[in-house]
Amino acid sequence: MTKTTAAITAVGKYVPEYILTNKELESYVETNDEWITSRTGIKERRILKGEGLGTSYMAIKAAEDLLQKSNANPKDIDMVIVATATPDLPVAATAAYVATSIGATNAFAYDLQAACSSFLYGMSTAASYIESGRYKRVLLIGADKMSSIIDYTDRATCIIFGDGAGAALFEPNNDGLGLQDEYLRSDGIGRDFLRIEAGGSMMPTTADTVKNKKHFVYQEGKTVFKYAVSNMADVSAKMLTRNNLTEKDIQWLVAHQANKRIIEATANRVGVGSDKVMMNIHKYGNTTSATLPLLLADYENQLKKGDNLIFAAFGGGFTWGAIYLKWAYNS
Repeated sequence: MTKTTAAITAVGKYVPEYILTNKELESYVETNDEWITSRTGIKERRILKGEGLGTSYMAIKAAEDLLQKSNANPKDIDMVIVATATPDLPVAATAAYVATSIGATNAFAYDLQAACSSFLYGMSTAASYIESGRYKRVLLIGADKMSSIIDYTDRATCIIFGDGAGAALFEPNNDGLGLQDEYLRSDGIGRDFLRIEAGGSMMPTTADTVKNKKHFVYQEGKTVFKYAVSNMADVSAKMLTRNNLTEKDIQWLVAHQANKRIIEATANRVGVGSDKVMMNIHKYGNTTSATLPLLLADYENQLKKGDNLIFAAFGGGFTWGAIYLKWAYNS
């Protein structure tokens, strides 16, 4: 009996028009283009401007891009997952609003939050639903409006993050393509080093929490960097070992875009050259849940049916992991 796998059959993207350059950041904090570029690889990032526009706005745009490019019927979608660390509202699922807005009226929808690993975890979730046989089409969207939770007087975080969204449609495949293997991990120690302190059940919002800037992202950069480098590299190497692959078998490394040095360290561990590493951090910065699907959308024209892709991510919590996927179509 042929095994059913979950393959990506279409991708889409959206990034806001406004470009926040390193030069402009010099007017916010003590920094400069050379300092930012040498430490992160980031030259600019996109920022969503406009009253009342949240993560759902970008998620809808990315989904519409996917639907338009693929001629897919939104009514055929069974499920919508929005991977995000910045939902529009507490309680009311952003995914439910997105599904209704794009016309996916036969789908159920929910949000998934694992910080920068959200889309990676979402890939596992989408694949599991499809492999179960209960659902045929799962739309996974990674979207974050990071500018809504960043303090632009904090040099440690404001130079890193940007806004954006990417989408991928998963469908059943019986030709051995799609998701092949995964290794997902987490460690609660990460809560101490990367977090937003207030606004949750432990520290509800008060006038004091707002005044003391406790609703912005706090990151202990050196510690997070150390964990990210070792863990992303380890799980990526594990994917090759577990599947009897060498660096020659890998066409693309699809790594979370947090820091160019972390991406390069992961590539070195896997043994692939820079020509096999997807990279757009210089254009968008760290868009959290959106980095992986934005890479797929940016490199879609270079992807070929049967290509071996290794996905890797690391995020707050800590959360991290790797996925091995065979690409299912020629653009």
